[in-house]
Amino acid sequence: MEVIQEFHVVPLTQSNYLVPKSVYFTQNGKKRRWDFVTEQSDVNVLLFNTSRNVFILVKQFRPAVYLYNVKSAGSGVKVNTEVFPGSLGVTVELCAGLVDKENKSLEEVAQAEVLEECGYSISVNDLQKITKCRNSIGLVGSETTVYYAEVTDEQKVSSGGGLAEEGELIEVIEVTVDEARKLIYDEAVNRESGLLVALLWFFNKVWPHKCGREH
Repeated sequence: MEVIQEFHVVPLTQSNYLVPKSVYFTQNGKKRRWDFVTEQSDVNVLLFNTSRNVFILVKQFRPAVYLYNVKSAGSGVKVNTEVFPGSLGVTVELCAGLVDKENKSLEEVAQAEVLEECGYSISVNDLQKITKCRNSIGLVGSETTVYYAEVTDEQKVSSGGGLAEEGELIEVIEVTVDEARKLIYDEAVNRESGLLVALLWFFNKVWPHKCGREH
């Protein structure tokens, strides 16, 4: 995953996922312009394996994160991947996916992503909605719906890893409760904001009750 080569930046001309736009409007009598990008909404799922009390998370290489960490590369610049290793762009995330399937509910999309990315077979009834929020409100504004689901080892039916035919390269990782507490505040790790929200919710709403049952 971290072996990145021949990384260079070019202007965006066409995309299946992003559409850049400009909007003109008047606010409180003042004419304004705003540049933004439209993209599809997505779902995120925090998975907790109750067989061993571990979180099921994923790691991916994110080019945008990599480029931000490199910082020295501009449009048309080829990045020296020997100086800037691919690990700079690897993120720890929730299982997630775009809401791009017609005639499927958000829960059905989340169910499919859990199977594809993490290899667990769950029911839509296993999903508990945590919250819904907006992404990159100054640039995108799309919706993210965050769910929680508990799984067991018996529900593990494949290795996951995403769909190879869609170019996905995903590593499934297991994180203990203690490791997750540290991960929330570990700024040395590239973590996405939805993961932090979900973990904070878990430790506030779920874990106290589990600790009570154990004692």
